[in-house]
Amino acid sequence: MAEVMLDHTQAVDALAEASRTVTLVVAAGLVALWLLLFRTVHATSKRLQSSALENARLALLDSLTGLPNRRLLADRMRRDVADALKSGGRVGLVLLDIDRFKDINDSLGHDHGDELLEQVAERLRGALRDEDVVARLGGDEFAVLLPDVRSVANAERLARRVRQLFVPPFQLGEMSLHVETSVGVACIPDHATDASSLMRTADVAMYSAKHHRTGVAVYDPDEDHSSPQRLVLLGDLHQAIEAPHAESELVMHYQPKIALDTGRTVGYEALMRWEHPTRGLLLPGTFIPLAEQSGLIHDLTRFALTGAITQLAQWRRKGTPLPVAVNLSAHDVTTTAVVDAIEQLLTQHDVPAELLEVEITETALVADPSRIVPVLERLGRLGVRVAIDDFGIGNTSISQLRDLPVGELKIDRLFVSDLRDGDRSGSEVVVQAMVDLAHSFGLRVVAEGVEDEQTAATLRRLGVDRAQGFLYSPAVPAEEVPAVRTSGGSRAGSHPGRSARVRSSG
Repeated sequence: MAEVMLDHTQAVDALAEASRTVTLVVAAGLVALWLLLFRTVHATSKRLQSSALENARLALLDSLTGLPNRRLLADRMRRDVADALKSGGRVGLVLLDIDRFKDINDSLGHDHGDELLEQVAERLRGALRDEDVVARLGGDEFAVLLPDVRSVANAERLARRVRQLFVPPFQLGEMSLHVETSVGVACIPDHATDASSLMRTADVAMYSAKHHRTGVAVYDPDEDHSSPQRLVLLGDLHQAIEAPHAESELVMHYQPKIALDTGRTVGYEALMRWEHPTRGLLLPGTFIPLAEQSGLIHDLTRFALTGAITQLAQWRRKGTPLPVAVNLSAHDVTTTAVVDAIEQLLTQHDVPAELLEVEITETALVADPSRIVPVLERLGRLGVRVAIDDFGIGNTSISQLRDLPVGELKIDRLFVSDLRDGDRSGSEVVVQAMVDLAHSFGLRVVAEGVEDEQTAATLRRLGVDRAQGFLYSPAVPAEEVPAVRTSGGSRAGSHPGRSARVRSSG
């Protein structure tokens, strides 16, 4: 039996070689796959990281203007305030918003409104110091953080420089638009103790600038309705109102109205004063805004009406009294409750309605004419005379003026001041136009704040019917009214100088 032996050496070697080749190929493939995956993961990771950083950056920037937003400003404020409190430095904050921006948006469209905001941002960005932070807080409100300002006066100067940026018109397409702004200024440690209170006090200052039309205002605690001092004053005002009328710290003073053609006294305006036991004599500008904010204005108006009508009754018993005007707040004339109160008081004290006049500001009238005009019409039917106060600064149209149930226009003292301060040519034209318009509708014209004979002569030449001011007399207590002179010249004992605008209840 034969045995055959086969040589498998080559086959084994070939199989081994094939295995090695397959292994190398698989290994190379795995390495290549790993490298590909590594590169993919690395690139994706970088993209995600870059995207995350960009998202974080965008979260701190305003999407429209590219300026820092409220969140970034707050973070920066906290750091700068902490550093200033440690080093004894000063941090300033300037807040501003665009006056009547809503009207711009409504009339020109949101696209033009956005374009205006972008141009405002560009002007602010290019005009300030490198270390200052310009931010957009939202809407039409911007902020400028001053991390190292030497004094409040320096911060105010910078704020005025910011406001000057709005003097040149903004170009929106083919239209040139003139825009104004209201600017508030506050500083640490002068007006606040931390970043949050700094923002609040700057906001209070900004709205003070807007309310008083001063353009720029530095924080004033007297304008801060939520400050501790104001809250204490509010409590004192509650007590003053609730006290019996004869014992109240609130008193009525009376300023004469003078007929410019004869120089005779033809009426009075009732103006409220507060004889505060610790703060002295307070003018209405100190407590009327507080009353309006707190809801006490209706009680204050009732006090003024009661005082004026009671005084009218006393003068009537002594002879022939002259009419007395009482200011009404915009809050008072949106319902007929004030008419009911007036009718009740006139009946109670047996005073003819024609001896009482009420004054309402033009700005209040145009704010809500659909509710206010019916109230004025009812007052007219009652026999109470109605006057538009501060005329010339609102937006009353000619058609409105013709149809309003009023008998008198009181020219805003701003125009009278311009006459006194030398701006006669421009202001004379404006005053003359007001007089002609009023007279064409059968309305009487009164000028306030008359302080010198030259201004009175100008007003007389322009056809103004009546005037009141320090030239004739300041507001005086009722017992001093008979001593008021009824012709040109200052009343004995009066104080010369610029008269502050004061009101009894609005």
